[in-house]
Amino acid sequence: MLEKEFKYYREQQNELLKKYNNRFVVIVGTEVVGDYDNYEQALFKTAEKYEPGTFLVQECTEGEDAYTQTFHSRVYFA
Repeated sequence: MLEKEFKYYREQQNELLKKYNNRFVVIVGTEVVGDYDNYEQALFKTAEKYEPGTFLVQECTEGEDAYTQTFHSRVYFA
């Protein structure tokens, strides 16, 4: 699940930092398809074009501290 995108981010982190430092990048496959000021904006704007679960939203910061995994589900419990 999004392993390819996360691997790309980790391998390209230093290069991405030069262009997107402190922004939220959206990665599909091995391509940055957008960058945003905050997570919510990145998620909702990207979901207009791509199916949820097919893209990675990653905060572009230095080091491993920003590595996060957030899972969202459409499951509803009554």
